[in-house]
Formats: sequence, C-alpha cells, structure tokens
Amino acid sequence: MNDYKLIAMIPARMGSRRIPKKNIRYMLDKPLIQYPIDLALQNGSFAEVWVNTESAPLGHACEKLGARFHQRPPELSTDKATNRDFTYEFLKKHECDYVVMVNPTSPVLRPETLEGFVRFLKENDYDSIMSVVSYKAEAFFGDTLVNFTGEDKIPSEKLEPVETVVWALTAWKRESFIRMQESGRCPIFGGKLGRFAIPKDEAADLDTEEDWNIAQAALLARREEAFAAPRYMELDE
Repeated sequence: MNDYKLIAMIPARMGSRRIPKKNIRYMLDKPLIQYPIDLALQNGSFAEVWVNTESAPLGHACEKLGARFHQRPPELSTDKATNRDFTYEFLKKHECDYVVMVNPTSPVLRPETLEGFVRFLKENDYDSIMSVVSYKAEAFFGDTLVNFTGEDKIPSEKLEPVETVVWALTAWKRESFIRMQESGRCPIFGGKLGRFAIPKDEAADLDTEEDWNIAQAALLARREEAFAAPRYMELDE
C-alpha cells in the first residue's frame, strides 16, 4: 500500500442560492459543515484537514471545530467558480501527494465509506478518483439504450450496472492536476481515472430543499435502525 501524503479539502462557499447559508444551517444536531470536518478528522489518514472558503467568519468557526482555514480569493467565491478553479488555487499553496475533496453536501457519508475510499486510493496509482453510484436498472442516454437491448425484459440483477458520478468524495494527484491545468487540459477527469462506488443511501447531493429533506430523513432513519429491530405484518396460516 502506497504511503501517500493526503490532505482533505472541504469546499464551503457562503453564497449558496438554492439553499441559502446551507453550510451553517443545522441538520439535526449540528451545522452541515461539521459533518465533513468530523468525518475527515476521525478518519486519521489526513496530514491536514482544510476548509476552503471565501468567508473569514466561517473559516474561523471551522478552526474551532478542528479544521484549518484556507481563504480562497474573492473571484473564486461566486457560483461561476468551478471545483477546477478553486482546487488549482488550493493545490498551488499546499504540498501533498493527493487532495481528497470531502463535500459538505454529502452529510450522510459513513466513516467506513471514507476508509474504503482512502484504502482504494492508496492501493492504486490514479490521477483522479471519482465516487460513483452503481445502478442495475435499464438506462438511456437520450434515445440510446445503454445497457439493454429492448428485445426482452430481463431481471435487473442480470443487467450490466451503469454508474453516475456523485461528488461526495473525489481525489486528485496534486502533481498531475497542476500539470494538466497549466497545459490547458481539464484535470477534473484527467489522467488515469479511477471509480469508487459508494452506497446509494450515502450519495446525497444537497442542491434543493427536497435534497435536504431526503438527507435529513436518511440520518433520522439511521438513528432508528440503531435501536429498532425489523417488524413484519402478521399473516394468517
């Protein structure tokens, strides 16, 4: 297993429009931004855990939670700034082998999922690693049938799975990212690309109030699971 220096980066703009101030809004018993901070700190694999934000008040609040504060420049604080832009700016200032982006919009990630992601990173030599969700279901791309012929209905377990990218966890090799960015190539999916499948119930991406409600319900359900055994309807013999 490779002995890489890993740092965690948690992106956190204050200017969210669809869910205003979402990073400091409470989800159940703690603010959203605390979920990835706690997750990364508890993992123990990261030399440093950084919150990448334009907001000094938010950055200082995150320092009290145990993270470090990287203040991105104002031009990277708008909704037009991409993860390509702010990750490049961040990596130019922080030495590491890999940066792992832990997204606060995925608060339902379990510790064992992050552990598996880090282990996958260390056991390989990818330039980029995307977290994905795998679905065994009939899929279309436009009018094109992706993983079935349409000639017959076959059981879903026999379908080839399709994968969709989720931004819960992403990793980039620092050297490769900077080189591709400075040569004009897009480094987000660049170089040797790896995919790491995460459970469906951890793939929340908080863009809307509906997404928020789904993630919060998932956390509540997880708490219920810890105390309640499954119950079943009784049937007559």
